Amino acid sequence: MKVQRLRVRFSRDERVKYITHLDLMRLWERALRRANIDIAYSEGFTPHPRLSLAAPLAVGVTSSAELLDLFLNSRISPLELTRRVSPQLPAGIELLEVQEVGLRAPSAQSEVRWAEYHVRLEPSLPAERVQEGIDAFMAAESLPWEHLRDKDTRKYDIRALVHNLWLERDEDGPAVGMRLRADSGGSGRPEQVIAAMGLPEPGHIHRTKLILADSSPAHEAWRRAGRFT
Repeated sequence: MKVQRLRVRFSRDERVKYITHLDLMRLWERALRRANIDIAYSEGFTPHPRLSLAAPLAVGVTSSAELLDLFLNSRISPLELTRRVSPQLPAGIELLEVQEVGLRAPSAQSEVRWAEYHVRLEPSLPAERVQEGIDAFMAAESLPWEHLRDKDTRKYDIRALVHNLWLERDEDGPAVGMRLRADSGGSGRPEQVIAAMGLPEPGHIHRTKLILADSSPAHEAWRRAGRFT
């Protein structure tokens, strides 16, 4: 019987950016088992560990803001879980923070509203051109878009999936910061936003933040700590 629910914030770097969602969940299951964490399992003929990601990351994208909910059969402090699990994680995965969440609280997945990204562009791309693309995109009331997915063509308004865009820079050149919709009604894809701006394919995409609904207790606690806005 589950008695505790913990929410883990972790990062994924270049070394693990190509592993799939299923492989990531198996990775966490193994790490928790090796750390002797008493994970709760679902009922039925094929029990599976009660682990869930807030917003599964696309393959090839890195992140410093992943959220994982886990249910446990016996209580453990966030500090002790960090101490025991961190050594079991592979290179490329780092446990950043653990917080207790009420058993009856909404799932992290249902509470995610926005995701922020840092999108690195070609170093030779002039910053002025990037800013022009941002200005044109944000000024549009709607931008019809379509792309092929699983042999089907999806058509939608890509402008409706973007809350904000802004020019950034890193050591390699210009980049675009993005706050994109990430809920049950739709999720923005950074590479598609870049294409809709008329810019070349991005060199690298990094998720920097997941923003939860204002009603979420975890959102309020982490907002006060300066981790979410």
